Amino acid sequence: MQDLVNLVPLLPETWFYLGIDICIAICLLYALRLMSGKMASVSTTEELGSQDNIAFGISVAGRMLALCLVLSAAAASSDTNGFEEAAMSMLLYGLVGILLIKIGRILNDKIILNRINKEAMIKDRNTSVAIVDAASSVSTALIVSNVMLWVIGTDLNALFAVISGFIVTQAILLLRTRIYERRFLALSQSNTFQQTIAKGQLAVAVQHSGNLLATAIVVSASSSLLIYTPQGYVSNLTGWLIVGMGLTLMLLVLVIVAKKIILAGLNLAQEVEQQHNVGVASIEMVLSVGLALIVSGLFT
Repeated sequence: MQDLVNLVPLLPETWFYLGIDICIAICLLYALRLMSGKMASVSTTEELGSQDNIAFGISVAGRMLALCLVLSAAAASSDTNGFEEAAMSMLLYGLVGILLIKIGRILNDKIILNRINKEAMIKDRNTSVAIVDAASSVSTALIVSNVMLWVIGTDLNALFAVISGFIVTQAILLLRTRIYERRFLALSQSNTFQQTIAKGQLAVAVQHSGNLLATAIVVSASSSLLIYTPQGYVSNLTGWLIVGMGLTLMLLVLVIVAKKIILAGLNLAQEVEQQHNVGVASIEMVLSVGLALIVSGLFT
């Protein structure tokens, strides 16, 4: 058997850590499901079951995936501690993750997508808004989870660094959305991006979701370029902000060049924004995310 499968030796304690992490994760995911209904003033069981609200399901799924990303970072850093410390680390980061996801959605409603009533539209089965909402939650969690892996320990210094990463995340996602909105308005010359997804335009939602996810992936590479300083509160914040902005702009240029070459002969604005071509939008999404993964892999 050893000639067929060469396994890395695992300590017996690994299975206990796994059990602890999975139990806490399931409890937190269930709590997130209940909170999602409370925040939207609906019953999750009724919305997902009786009402078959796909948009609500997509939104909740995005938040659950976001929480799992945060918990994966907590699990990765907890298996060197004792059982009690591992459980506390998992629980602490899980609760922090839920809180940041909630704050992120509030900021997304009030600042980033400030011209539409996102919760009402998701309740009214607007799948396009739900996709952008889910992508925003996952994008936030991607960067926050990488900050959690970047810091050392679970003390107040680490917590401040995680919060700094969250602030940077919101600033960069806001910048990326505003850049996309300016380009969208210049090309469409009639409707804004937010008005378009409010009307249920799926192709635009897919296209912009790719922008958000790609941005989060490339910004996460900052963890390999920056040195963690436990008490360097300002330098940690500015470091992630400057490097993250630089990587975002570099990715933006690379994606524009790649689309002009790979999708030559296609009028992307016409296909996506006027003809609602989800297929073309999906290819654009893959190109954005794929290039972000390549750039991120170069630095990690």
